[in-house]
Amino acid sequence: MQRSEHMRQLDQHLVDELAHVARESVRAELREQARGQRRRAALYAGSGAAALYAGAAAALAVGLALALVLPDWAAALITAVVLATAAVALRTAARPTPPGAPVPGTGAAPVPPVPSTPPTVGTDRIPGSDR
Repeated sequence: MQRSEHMRQLDQHLVDELAHVARESVRAELREQARGQRRRAALYAGSGAAALYAGAAAALAVGLALALVLPDWAAALITAVVLATAAVALRTAARPTPPGAPVPGTGAAPVPPVPSTPPTVGTDRIPGSDR
């Protein structure tokens, strides 16, 4: 009896030790992956900020070039319209409308789908009931 109890304790100790080693191994691996992802996220954030400033500089250059031949207010207005059009086009490309969905701004209602089976006429039975 004592031997079986001793073996049971050893088995439990072995299971606990294996679980501890497995948890530590998974933690170390996740820590390493998170470190790489944090670095990548910081690089993406930096590139996004640089792209934002580059876009602002390009918009300023376009506005100043237009201001050479147009009044300042007209050059600024044209630049704003071009940027707004680009923003709408990019948003539309990022979230295209699914087929069959109404196009925003047209006022068209979606067409209901065609049923796969024709409706039954003249029956007083409710589908799914035993009556």
